[in-house]
Amino acid sequence: MRTSKVMLSSSLLRIVSQCWEPSADGGSSRKGGDSSGRNDGLLWYKNSGSHSAGEYSMAVVQANNLLEDHSQLESGPLTTSDWGPQGTFVGIYDGHGGPEAARFVNERLFHNVKKYATENHGMSADVIKKAFLATEDEFLSLVKKQWLIMPQIASVGSCCLVGVICSGQLYIANAGDSRAVLGRREKATKEMKAIQLSSEHNASCESVREDLRLLHPNDPHIVVLKHNVWRVKGLIQVSRSIGDAYLKNAEFNKEPLFVKFRLPKSFDSPVLRADPTVQVQRIHPQDQFLIFASDGLWEHLSNQEAVDIVNNSLRNGVAKKLVKVAMRRAAKKREMRYTDLKKIDRGVRRHFHDDITVIVLFLDTHGTRSSTHRITQRLSRISPVSFKGSGRGSGVSRA
Repeated sequence: MRTSKVMLSSSLLRIVSQCWEPSADGGSSRKGGDSSGRNDGLLWYKNSGSHSAGEYSMAVVQANNLLEDHSQLESGPLTTSDWGPQGTFVGIYDGHGGPEAARFVNERLFHNVKKYATENHGMSADVIKKAFLATEDEFLSLVKKQWLIMPQIASVGSCCLVGVICSGQLYIANAGDSRAVLGRREKATKEMKAIQLSSEHNASCESVREDLRLLHPNDPHIVVLKHNVWRVKGLIQVSRSIGDAYLKNAEFNKEPLFVKFRLPKSFDSPVLRADPTVQVQRIHPQDQFLIFASDGLWEHLSNQEAVDIVNNSLRNGVAKKLVKVAMRRAAKKREMRYTDLKKIDRGVRRHFHDDITVIVLFLDTHGTRSSTHRITQRLSRISPVSFKGSGRGSGVSRA
């Protein structure tokens, strides 16, 4: 047992040490064909691919000097053994304060989902919750180990949005303010309706502020309005995340952490939480597609606008189209041309829009008995896919 813990600790250190190494291009220099995605300046995209229940499209655009968005799509076994349930896993990890936590989650969360699904003999909401909390514990352990060497790792965190399709069921888990939206065709009107599936944990939501006040009744400054933006303790907009150790454990809210992150008073209970809100529902024949995206997209597009774009567009490259529409709107808000916005390099680009990650999953097979048989047939034809989108240097592997 001790040997396995040492090996795990070493692998986690490698993940984070890679994040702290300076990079000239925000990722590896490798470029691939469509099988590994394509690059267009700060935009990376995978126009189309196949997953267990249909097709998918992915796109990422970088705005920060170091890309803080990471993402993944896994299609195939959802346990550590081939005999277990198969399906599709999607993760959107929107980092803040740096890319370290998002990259860590990208490497560890799906592994933990498979571990607990194996122990549980199947997928469930509890499996996903346990995986979130296990990933959180691993990251906080790493922060403790690296505290004296890299204290600023205590101030980085990541929102975490997960979608799992398994046995005709759809699981949506969220901690933070990324969003999952379903496109459903109404039977009566035949119109495509946008249905938000994820609960958001952002202090801009009155319900989130009320929850925080109930959890911290003796803290009048648990949420603070600064420059017309609500922030938890005046520091951060999200109320749930993986990481952000400085707001979860008082031992990290002191020197050598930068003063701007330190609270004037110590705290007994965590200010932020890592447990996700999980929604579970059966996939119906009317359910056509899912849009998973970091908040950078939703700053510029409403749920219905995004659904309408997907519904009225060719599947091939539709995630890239959503990203480009958001970028055009960001340019318009600043009264500039889209072509001029594209010329602005990373870092400076963050003044115009955030990192944006989009994954669109089309649902070509549904939760009926006959379609469950079709999913089994489809999985026998499609090799398992593991695709991680993190801008330049993203890639795909096939088992």
